[in-house]
Amino acid sequence: MKSKIEIMDTTLRDGEQTSGVSFSENEKVSVAKLLLESLKIDRIEVASARVSEGEFKCVQKITQWASDIKHLDKIEILGFVDGKCSIDWIVESGAKVLNLLSKGSFKHLKGQLRKTPEEHISDIKYTLAYADKKGIEVNIYLEDWSNGMINSPDYVWFMIDNLKDTSIKRFMLPDTLGILNNYQTHNYLIQCIEKYPNLHFDFHGHNDYDLAVSNVLAAVKAGVKGIHTTINGLGERAGNASFASVVAVLNDHEACNLNINEENINFVSHIVETYSGIRVPPNKPVTGESVFTQTSGVHADGDNKDNLYYNNLLPERFGRKRMYALGKLSGKANIKKNLDELGITLDDELLKEVTQKVVLLGDKKEIITAEDLPYIVSDVLNTKEISQNIILKDYNISSSSGLRPMASIQLEINKEQYEGIAYGDGQYDAFMNAVKNIYKKIGKKIPELIDYNVSIPPGGKSDALVDAVIKWRYNGQNIKTRAISSDQTYAAMKATLKMLNIMEMNYNK
Repeated sequence: MKSKIEIMDTTLRDGEQTSGVSFSENEKVSVAKLLLESLKIDRIEVASARVSEGEFKCVQKITQWASDIKHLDKIEILGFVDGKCSIDWIVESGAKVLNLLSKGSFKHLKGQLRKTPEEHISDIKYTLAYADKKGIEVNIYLEDWSNGMINSPDYVWFMIDNLKDTSIKRFMLPDTLGILNNYQTHNYLIQCIEKYPNLHFDFHGHNDYDLAVSNVLAAVKAGVKGIHTTINGLGERAGNASFASVVAVLNDHEACNLNINEENINFVSHIVETYSGIRVPPNKPVTGESVFTQTSGVHADGDNKDNLYYNNLLPERFGRKRMYALGKLSGKANIKKNLDELGITLDDELLKEVTQKVVLLGDKKEIITAEDLPYIVSDVLNTKEISQNIILKDYNISSSSGLRPMASIQLEINKEQYEGIAYGDGQYDAFMNAVKNIYKKIGKKIPELIDYNVSIPPGGKSDALVDAVIKWRYNGQNIKTRAISSDQTYAAMKATLKMLNIMEMNYNK
């Protein structure tokens, strides 16, 4: 029998403790819906009690929505051992589940609360009695449990012994400071589970040593029934156990029974990326932009012959597809994979010449995308079949204090000259508005811009090359164009012109 593991996601509570992250009310409600409906997560922790009036109103919206669709029992609020205060806040918010924060190490108890273990237990039981009276279900965090097991295990046993026969539903054991390795995690949890086999234990891992996901696997092997995660590993310091990685590891390495809808993981990851402002690193497992991209030509050749470089992490599981990078390591197999996607067929000799051209450009550190391939093919064929149909002939962009930026541009489209003038919220926005004005005149639409990223190399050089990467939605597909310039606005303009030329090729066809 596969073991059933509950996932409790705390992106909206613990994840919001990431430095610089603060979700708006609408963003919180939106993410809560995605977590429960799109991903099918078992439980979500959405806020801390008594934080602010805005937080209270947000929780009310979430609980109203959850109540309407019979998910109210999946909404959890962090509360404190503060008599009636947290419970009254939770009751008024419409929630039904309290995650009570208690002290799981003697050091925290003594240093922060300055109470005896007996006094702490007495305060907890008072809070529990009031929660029972108000019909609030209670789970309990033993904060700093990991340090408690290392330095004061007798205190941990004292806490659990005195609370095991109460109405507490789940005992949640945090590695609050991310200090454990997977051997320690397994050992300490085995001790807890063997000593209290009838209790439900959750494990809450932090990633200070980059071991959070490894510790989750160790916790499940030890026999815990619940795991805590955050989307994209958001959280204080180095963050929490990343939801996407946890799901992949538990499905593939432990064959757990999870409710999770894997296909929506990448989509939700990038929604949270947008809301949080914290970029997902390109090499982040499962959701990073580059993790399903083969760079080596040898690997692409192996995939062509028998999928030799595939593993169980198939991109289709997560709503993604495998890509083959273009650069100096590219072989003919890489190039062929990309040409097949574009519907272009070349004989062996031409394929060899295109490959050499790509390698040469990569050697010069030039960045090549799949959308550049038709131009490279055209160059190799030495024909006008694919040409620059749209050229930026002239432009003037001004920005003054107290005035909106203005762009005046002249485009050549299929040998015809067009001018456009527009204002915008920034220089690039003004340029795009001017382009839209021109395209409106000629009765054509421009593609939807869905992501925009400008990378400036570290080092403080004002003349450093800027890399602009823009993702577009065109004809039902996502297309990415990029360009380099020492001026970041011009880099973005160049990337835009690439997209417009790709679009024009399709118009002309």
